[in-house]
Amino acid sequence: MLKVKRALISVSDKTGIIKFAQGLQSLGVEILSTGGTASKLRESGIKVIDVSDYTGFPEMMDGRVKTLHPKVHAGILAVRDNPEHMAKLKELNIGLIDMVVVNLYPFESVIQKKKVSLDEAIENIDIGGPAMLRSAAKNFKHVAVICNPLRYQSTLDELNKNNGLLSDSVLFNLSVEAFQHTARYDGIISSFLSKRLGGDEFSSLPKEIQLKFAKVQDLRYGENPHQKASFYRDFESKKGLADLKQLNGKELSYNNILDLNAAIDCVKDFENPVAVVIKHNNPTGICEDKNLASAFKKALACDPISAFGGIIGFNKQVDLPTAQAIFKSGFMECVIAPSFDKDALEVLKGKKNLRVVEVDFSSLSDKDFDFKRVHGGMLLQEKDALLITQKELKPVTKSKPTKKQIEDILFGWKVIKNIKSNAIVLVKDKKAVGIGCGNTSRVESVNVAIRKAGKLAKDSILVSEAFIPKMDNVQLAVKAKVKVIVQTGGSIADEEVIKAADKAKLVMVFTGVRHFKH
Repeated sequence: MLKVKRALISVSDKTGIIKFAQGLQSLGVEILSTGGTASKLRESGIKVIDVSDYTGFPEMMDGRVKTLHPKVHAGILAVRDNPEHMAKLKELNIGLIDMVVVNLYPFESVIQKKKVSLDEAIENIDIGGPAMLRSAAKNFKHVAVICNPLRYQSTLDELNKNNGLLSDSVLFNLSVEAFQHTARYDGIISSFLSKRLGGDEFSSLPKEIQLKFAKVQDLRYGENPHQKASFYRDFESKKGLADLKQLNGKELSYNNILDLNAAIDCVKDFENPVAVVIKHNNPTGICEDKNLASAFKKALACDPISAFGGIIGFNKQVDLPTAQAIFKSGFMECVIAPSFDKDALEVLKGKKNLRVVEVDFSSLSDKDFDFKRVHGGMLLQEKDALLITQKELKPVTKSKPTKKQIEDILFGWKVIKNIKSNAIVLVKDKKAVGIGCGNTSRVESVNVAIRKAGKLAKDSILVSEAFIPKMDNVQLAVKAKVKVIVQTGGSIADEEVIKAADKAKLVMVFTGVRHFKH
């Protein structure tokens, strides 16, 4: 147990600090403080001793040096049951510091500003704060260290309950949190500097990676009941699914979160209203239309059997007609959108088990990286954020695409990059009419897409996420009366495939871009 007699308080985030300091003062704790923190405490009538008065040394270099002093760190680091340590403190007239309350300069929020200068970022790298936190955390058996304002009230409750004493378990847990805090802080700094000093902020991949995630919640189980699972948020980002608002329904599962992420990826690149239905990380249908209700009905119609128990995604606010269409659509696991109007939400709450999730799409970024664990290591890549315009399309057949077909081609190319390889989508009027995905051969994906489209394959546009390697794909498209084939190009069979398309009077367009998704 630790008796707290003296506390050093120096905080950048002053949330809750007045109440906490008042609580310490009422327990007879002497308070040392610095700069702006000391001024704020005095304004509230709290008796404070300036660290500069305590050390006998003034703050200097614009506040860069103020707590880096032996009287501070010796008072924190001294082992109370070590006679030599205590004798040295007495010899040098250094008092003990029993509690360190510190949070750090707001480096993370500063670097979020657009076009933040390197000088401004560097000035917000805290030096004295991390040093005090680490000193106190190292000596946790004798010093309480608090870096999180959320711990103020529970710490006061413990002190009041035990007549100014803190238990060993509390001290240990506070120490662990402090080390986690400084590790994360240093990781953010090193990540920023490596990107900034390396030239363009996202031009190259980092030489070293330090990943820090905080648990949001435990999940019922993982992909299967025998697998434990939890959801973690990225410490460097509080956006996307880490900041979701669940407005209705049961707790989200591991598979739900994966599918919600896939739904976001499918709809976020569109400006006009778009709806998608996701099953097992793949779209079963997707449509762009004049309104969400119509888009959803057409997306659902692409493959209503596979859509059962799926995830619905929208890129616009869900209105009443759309909610009514969802209500009539049968069993669905989740629906995700940037927002839901009041009437729509009331309708959706009529399905008590339907998980209704709201996410701020404007905060999403494609400048992040994708990670995949492998045995003994990890793979890292940039996100596949590449979109193409009409200028990048290269018609290679005698027949050329019409204006309407070009619109469908661009729609289909946005869709295809979010479908698992081998991927084929048949498009007509900015909606998917048949999707083949995740097959080990491209021709099988073509077969699946055509079969699911049925009669709607006629006059559709076949989009392939990679090059067409053999004639059999073209032959199937011709048989289904497809009008246009869109592919990457670059196969040794290109010349043969183009001749076959010309013979069948098909339009063939090369994109020069591949969108494999494993």
